[in-house]
Amino acid sequence: MKRFFLWATIILASLVLLVLAAAYGLRHWIGTEDFRTRVQAQASAALGVPVKLDGLDVSVWPLPAVVVLGAEVQTRPMLALERLEVRPALTGLMAGRLEVATVLVRKATIPQTALEGLAALLQKKERSTQSGKGPEAETASKMSLIPQNVVLDDVTWVNAKGVASTINAKAGLGSDGFPDDVSVDVVKGQYQGTKLRVERGSDGWNVVINLGGGTIKGPIQLTPAAQAGAPFSLKGQLETRDVEMAALLATASGASPLSGRLEASTTLSAKAVNLAALADAVQTQSKFTVQDAVVRGIDLAKAVQTVGLNRGGETRLDTLAGQVNTQGRAAQLVNLVASSGVLSATGNVNVSPNKALSGRVNVNLAAGALGKSMSQAVGVPLVVGGTLDAPEVTLTRAALIGAAIGTAIMPGVGTGAGASMGDKVENSFKKLFGK
Repeated sequence: MKRFFLWATIILASLVLLVLAAAYGLRHWIGTEDFRTRVQAQASAALGVPVKLDGLDVSVWPLPAVVVLGAEVQTRPMLALERLEVRPALTGLMAGRLEVATVLVRKATIPQTALEGLAALLQKKERSTQSGKGPEAETASKMSLIPQNVVLDDVTWVNAKGVASTINAKAGLGSDGFPDDVSVDVVKGQYQGTKLRVERGSDGWNVVINLGGGTIKGPIQLTPAAQAGAPFSLKGQLETRDVEMAALLATASGASPLSGRLEASTTLSAKAVNLAALADAVQTQSKFTVQDAVVRGIDLAKAVQTVGLNRGGETRLDTLAGQVNTQGRAAQLVNLVASSGVLSATGNVNVSPNKALSGRVNVNLAAGALGKSMSQAVGVPLVVGGTLDAPEVTLTRAALIGAAIGTAIMPGVGTGAGASMGDKVENSFKKLFGK
């Protein structure tokens, strides 16, 4: 028995030494300047843009891995990473197959525009390349290169508007290439402190987002494309509870046009041929309520009192409710209802992809708010303009004329009443002449 253990120890030690020797030889070969230059040239040809590599290495501990150091993909803007580790699956290697077990990216900067441009180049290159393999063999080859696990450590994502967010993330992928579980923690940037968790179920994924002291959660379902080049379908139902709007709408400077606690029910759907097109394809419908809302950038009460000439300030509301529909990066707010003390308002507002506002709000001030002589509430129509960060309201042309007449007849008190009357007269003429 002792001789058996002795020989087993000798054989195991020999195998370990053999692996270490092979790793040392491989590391020495990969680390040469000639090998780095060749890999750099092949990567540039494969991606269609110049690629610069500071070095290549082989890591043995804790698991064997090929390491890329200081990579720069010369897109505009540039995509850069400090360290990339690719760990093969040992079971696959033992069977003579190359399968990727884990990809780790550490300290990287990934601009959205660079990634979208790179994806477009690769799609164009793939369409122009004629493969000698059959479609089934080609698909199997691609699937074997999809990593089973992806780890992002201190990776900074820069969106299309140049706003950066740094995240730590992990994702485990199934055999079909779709994620089984995902965790994302935002450690720096616009949504710092936000946590995303996704777990795969029998008929889709369960999503939980912790944001602004509240939660957004619900099921998401994905229907794969029926054939290559066809769109895939996405649909879901999300419930938002007690989320602070200031955290949800915060800009890069930390300012938010609206604060308050949000409650909402949202349905979403999309059809897209790839992930790059998904952002513009998503459609959502939400019914929402915001408690203790504060609208910053405009004081509706003063806007009524000054016939729309007021700029800046804020409007405090007890409640704000309505429905928001989105198509890609554009949004439409309909059936808005707001109330607070002497003020109430209704209206519809559109938000364009570049945050420009357009719409109309009818603001009602209670009796006495415009003057002691007013015995009933006065509604003043306001046209909404400006941007989400700097909103503006003005009177319609007919309302402005009515306000001027009302001021001439009864200075101060007649301004709001005249504006309301002018707008009603304009609407009456439109109905009469069909315009």
